[in-house]
Amino acid sequence: KPFEVLELLVRIEKVLERAGKLRQTVQLADLEISFTERTVRKNGQEIALKPMEFDLLCVLVKNKNIAISRENLLRMVWGVDYLGETRTVDVHIGQLRKKLELGEQIKTVSKIGYRLED
Repeated sequence: KPFEVLELLVRIEKVLERAGKLRQTVQLADLEISFTERTVRKNGQEIALKPMEFDLLCVLVKNKNIAISRENLLRMVWGVDYLGETRTVDVHIGQLRKKLELGEQIKTVSKIGYRLED
């Protein structure tokens, strides 16, 4: 079955995650993201994220500085069976920007999708 490279990377990360070979926490600006605990802390304070918001953040963090299309984000976060609109991604990105104050770091790539930058 042919895969897109990005989808293959996500699948490899999932296997490594299950095997315990992947980093458990990541620092992004003043945020600490724990993949195993599924928590985000800003300056020590936990910020509540919905499950899909957290999954979307994880995909962006693991693919930092790479532009990802809305369609690929839908596939990686919501799954291949999702039948909704790509507008869902826009709404969730807006929520992440607002809750985590990442307006400057999450860039909109015109006609493509989004990219998380340092």
